[in-house]
Amino acid sequence: MARLLYSLFLYLITPLIWLRLLWRARKQADYLHHLGERYGFYAQPVPEKLIWVHAVSVGETRAAQPLIEGLLARWPGYRILLTCMTPTGRETGREVYGERVIQAYLPYDYPGAVNRFFRRFSPLFGVLMETEIWPNLLASAQKNRVPVMLANARLSVRSARGYGRLGRLVRPAFGVLAGVSAQTEGDASRLAQLGAGSVEVCGNLKFDVVPSPEKLALGRDWKTGLGSRPVWLAASTREGEEALILDAWRAARVPDALLVLVPRHPQRFNEVADLIASRGLRCQRRSVAMPVAETEVWLGDSMGEMAAYYAMADLAFIGGSLLPLGGQNLIEAAACGCPVLVGPHTFNFLQATQDAIAAGAARRIDSVEALGLAVEQLLGSADQLAGMRQAASRFALAHQGAAQRTLAFIERQVAQARR
Repeated sequence: MARLLYSLFLYLITPLIWLRLLWRARKQADYLHHLGERYGFYAQPVPEKLIWVHAVSVGETRAAQPLIEGLLARWPGYRILLTCMTPTGRETGREVYGERVIQAYLPYDYPGAVNRFFRRFSPLFGVLMETEIWPNLLASAQKNRVPVMLANARLSVRSARGYGRLGRLVRPAFGVLAGVSAQTEGDASRLAQLGAGSVEVCGNLKFDVVPSPEKLALGRDWKTGLGSRPVWLAASTREGEEALILDAWRAARVPDALLVLVPRHPQRFNEVADLIASRGLRCQRRSVAMPVAETEVWLGDSMGEMAAYYAMADLAFIGGSLLPLGGQNLIEAAACGCPVLVGPHTFNFLQATQDAIAAGAARRIDSVEALGLAVEQLLGSADQLAGMRQAASRFALAHQGAAQRTLAFIERQVAQARR
C-alpha cells in the first residue's frame, strides 16, 4: 500500500517534474535531450550480456571508475550499462570511459518506466553507487530476478532519520537489496537498521581513483607559469558560498596571492563570473585564457580538470562546508597531495574528513573570518604546507583497497543470489 501511494504521488507531481526539467534547461539545455529515456524508452541497440552500474551524477561516476574497471576485468564477456540522472554525469561518463560503456538515463521511478528498463536491458546484476534507493526500481528488479547491490554506500545520521520517517516505504526497498558494501561501520549500522541485509564494510572507492597523470602535469605547468605567486583554491563551491569566500580572500593579507574559484555546478559559471565582477575584482576565466600578473581571481569554468586545479594549488578549501550543505569530497585533494581546509558542515563525508584532520592532511575552520586567517597563516608558512602535503599523500595511500574488497563482495553476492 505504501508503494502504491508513493506511485500515485509520483504521477500527481509529474507536471512539477517537467517544470523542474525546464527550469534546469534554462542554464543547461542538455536536460531536454534523451527525454524518452527518463520514461524507459531507449533507442540504442542492446548487447546480450550486460552489467548495470548506476551513478547519479559526476562524483559517483568518477568514484565508480575502479569498480567498473574491475567489473570489466572479472566479467570480460559483458558490457557495462552506465546510467545516471544528469547531463554532467553523462558527459563525465563519456570523458572517463569513452566507448567502453553504454550510457543511458535511469528512468524516473514510475512502475511502467522501470519495468520497461529491465525488459529492455535484462542485466546480469546491478550496482547502485552510494545511496540510490528507488522503491519501484528495486521492486521491479526483484520481479525480473536482477540482483541489485549498493556499493560505496554512505548514509549520514540526518539522511537516516529522513528515511526512517518513511519506514513502510523504504524498509522493503532496502530489504530487496542483494547486498550492501558500506564505506564505514557507522554507514553499515544505519543501513542495517533501515532493513538492508548482507551489509559489509569495504571502505571508500574514492581512495582508489588515481588522479590522471596528464591532469597533474597540466596543473604543475599552470603553477610554473605563475612563478612564485601563492595559489589558494576554492574547490566545488556551492550557491551562497562564493560571496563568503571572496570576503575571506579580501581579508587574507597574502601579497600577490591568486584565488582559483571552481564552482561545483557548471550552470552557475556565468553567475559566479558576474558576482566576481560586481566585487570589482580582476577575473579571468579558464575557458578564455591563463591568469596574468594582474589577475586576482581565476574562475575554473571547466569540467574534468579538478586534479589539475589541486596540483596547481598551495592550499585548497573544500566547498559545500561553509554553509550547512554537508561538504564535498576531500579525497581527490589528498590524492593530489594538496593541503585542505574544510568548514564546519561536513556531514556528507564525515568519516573521511575526520580521518584527514586526524592525519594532519586537513584543518577545520568554523567561520568565514577563520577561513581568511587560516589562508593567511598557512600560505605564509612553507614548512606547515609541506607537512600537510606529505600527510595528505600518506592519508590517501593508507585508505586504498576498497575496490578489490567491493569486487570480491559483489562476486559473492551475485553467486549467492543466482543459486
